[in-house]
Amino acid sequence: MNRARVVGTGSALPERRLTNADLEKMVQTSDEWIVERTGIHERRILEEGQAASDLAATACRRACEAANVPPTDVDCVIVGTVTADMPMPSCAALVAHKIGCRPGTPAFDVAAACAGFLYGLSVADAFVARGSYRHILVVGVEVLSRIIDWSDRSTCVLFGDGAGAALVTAESDGKRGLLSSHLHADGSLAKDLCIPAGGSAEPLTAQALAEKRNKVTMNGREVFRYAVKNLSAACEQALAHNHLTADDVNLVVAHQANLRIVEGVAARVGVPLERFFLNLSRYGNTSSASVPIALDEAVRQGKCKINDNVLMCAFGGGFAWGSAVMRW
Repeated sequence: MNRARVVGTGSALPERRLTNADLEKMVQTSDEWIVERTGIHERRILEEGQAASDLAATACRRACEAANVPPTDVDCVIVGTVTADMPMPSCAALVAHKIGCRPGTPAFDVAAACAGFLYGLSVADAFVARGSYRHILVVGVEVLSRIIDWSDRSTCVLFGDGAGAALVTAESDGKRGLLSSHLHADGSLAKDLCIPAGGSAEPLTAQALAEKRNKVTMNGREVFRYAVKNLSAACEQALAHNHLTADDVNLVVAHQANLRIVEGVAARVGVPLERFFLNLSRYGNTSSASVPIALDEAVRQGKCKINDNVLMCAFGGGFAWGSAVMRW
């Protein structure tokens, strides 16, 4: 049976750093307060004049280079994002064009917020298993700095910009690659993490803009509660499905949302925190980009070894969440 195996990863981060000291000058907060509650020290902010597709294209080129697969051999591009360049066309279509994919290469976006990369990876696996495509780029990219209310200290301290990509290809031996993915969503909780205005339910008006209803709003307490509970359950589901225990997990690449959330998941699932790859202190929450950025850094630091069991998980607006297990 064909499985989707990651053969190359790449990431892209803006050069500009926004530190907690910088935020102290913008809102009523402090480095101590932010670090204690989130574990974040700084985040990256995309330069004016650049867009999500620019970051994603850089990450894709690096993934293709790592895999030694030229963009002309890529059969499909899937981008997870909630901050595409524009409402249409898809960010993926722009990325495919910018990296030099063949004209006509299918490309589309997946909107699952922070779980976007895992949703995209699951779709890629289905395509590969069916034999539809051989080489697929799965990308997570966000430019959250453009949709954050920088006067709201409950949200502005959390988020950053970035992109991560994975080139997956068909693996026929059935031993390595994506073993399973487990996706979930609950729209009844959407109000706790959303952007209220800007869609068909509440089109943008002068009043909506004045009230900043086109920016991210979040009920932090509820997000934390559901994130720990649902991420833990999804991780346990993935392990049980593959007849694995916490001891069998070599590496966890979790959504880098908040250190407290990661600590809560580690305690519930029973995997020591030392086996979690963490970079949120440097980048903050990059939503759909956080898992592929962390995966790329883990790969380049030699933390993914052949036949390692890699557990991934993410939780975000929607609520949408999921988990996956890869045998590296």
